[in-house]
Amino acid sequence: MASMDVSLKEMMTIDGSIGAAVVDHGSGMTLGALGGSKDLDLQVAGAGNTEVVKAKLRTMDSLGLKDAIEDILITLGSQYHIIRPVSGRGGKGLFLYLALDRNRANLAMARHQLRSIEEKLEV
Repeated sequence: MASMDVSLKEMMTIDGSIGAAVVDHGSGMTLGALGGSKDLDLQVAGAGNTEVVKAKLRTMDSLGLKDAIEDILITLGSQYHIIRPVSGRGGKGLFLYLALDRNRANLAMARHQLRSIEEKLEV
């Protein structure tokens, strides 16, 4: 089991990480964040990506899909943004948000490491 602070630090050790956050998608509030920059405001990103998660959940409901989101990948020209809903131990309603520098990141490894971090997170 890992605390939110430990999980955020682990997220920032993933190759290419430029920002990490834990976000409540019910309220859009960023509960914890590390990294970021003047070009990547993690509070704004957390609130905006809350809308992405809500839209995907509504779409899945409209389609009658009885499944769970593993992660959502947004690919930009110079970055990857990964949104991973937290599935266990009281984390329902939260998601991990990780922004990566596309030139330095290994997407498959980042997804694998983020899954491992999510599994250990205790909120």
